[in-house]
Amino acid sequence: MAQKVQLSDLFKIGSSKRVLKSQWQKSGVPFYRGREITKLSQNGIVDNDLFITEELYAEYSAKYGVPSTDDIVITAIGTIGNSYIVRDEDRFYFKDASVLWLKRTSTVESKYINLWLKSSLMRDQLDEGNGATVDTLTIKKLQGLTLDLPPIHEQKRIVSILDTVFVELEQARAKTEQNLKNARELFDSYLQQVFSQKGDGWKQHKLSELCKLISGQHIDAKDYNNDNIGIGYLTGPSDFGVFNPIVTKWSEYPKRTAIQGDILITVKGSGVGKINMMSADELAISRQLMAVRPMYSVGELIYWFLSMQFDYFQSLANGAAIPGISRHDVLDLELSLPALNDQTSVLKKIKKFNTQTLALEKIYTDKIRAIDELKKSILQKAFSGELTKTVE
Repeated sequence: MAQKVQLSDLFKIGSSKRVLKSQWQKSGVPFYRGREITKLSQNGIVDNDLFITEELYAEYSAKYGVPSTDDIVITAIGTIGNSYIVRDEDRFYFKDASVLWLKRTSTVESKYINLWLKSSLMRDQLDEGNGATVDTLTIKKLQGLTLDLPPIHEQKRIVSILDTVFVELEQARAKTEQNLKNARELFDSYLQQVFSQKGDGWKQHKLSELCKLISGQHIDAKDYNNDNIGIGYLTGPSDFGVFNPIVTKWSEYPKRTAIQGDILITVKGSGVGKINMMSADELAISRQLMAVRPMYSVGELIYWFLSMQFDYFQSLANGAAIPGISRHDVLDLELSLPALNDQTSVLKKIKKFNTQTLALEKIYTDKIRAIDELKKSILQKAFSGELTKTVE
């Protein structure tokens, strides 16, 4: 018979003592923030780059305690609710407020509670009465959560069932993710073959022979608006859609503009190499963007060629203090193209292959979504008693 209990009946719920940023080290005892706990929750391992000294860890361990086997730590700010069960070999400290600590004070099966924390039943309780999704998890909120707790042998049995089912689901998900990756890599390989082709009618070009390159210029914040007054203004890849940009800002004082058929490329910041195709008649562009304007080739072919260059552009940009690529990095790229009157047929083949790839990707993406939904459904049934009834 299940018994309704509060989480605070099973665990002492709190956080850590504050560790100042000045106390962070490059070696010593691992110090985890929310992002590291999230990775542990998802993968069971983490490569962290923050530590505290052995002396500080020993001091806090003696005075306040540290997470030990079968305790649970859970992210509390930002992406909340990512929980991880402490293992025998774990030895770490964590950031206060960002991570909460459930110290086990009962004989409860921690794996059962950890699975419950990942269920919609837990999330629904957090959101109840708030009118919006909760984005901060507090000690008080955790202490007030209630659940139906079956006897310990039943907890272990449910955990065993879920472990078996979830292993199979994760294997299916991993295979589907690999199929999704393979579909895109096959298309990328096809593009590589197209633009490196040699033979009758095909010729090697530098991009500078085929296109003009227009560098964007910055417009002061006082000179653009969100009220659809003036010409559309693109500030960077945050304005990019799947294929065409989405205008959210306008300016009556444009400096440099891109026109329909230009390929927009991000040349500054972390999004270096991201591209979009201009569909609007004319838009102003910021200094974070350049517009590649095809002059002696079919524009969409240049788009597909540039779509292959993201990793290359990223590698060029990563060595700089402020990531960026130069005009020469773009214009000196080389590609092979057929004569102008044959380029349309090449483009048709690329678009057909891309359509087939997108259809495959949708199948695999839908399957991944279905697996994730099935996992949620199974958790829901497990903690509402339906899974037990089904098994019995």
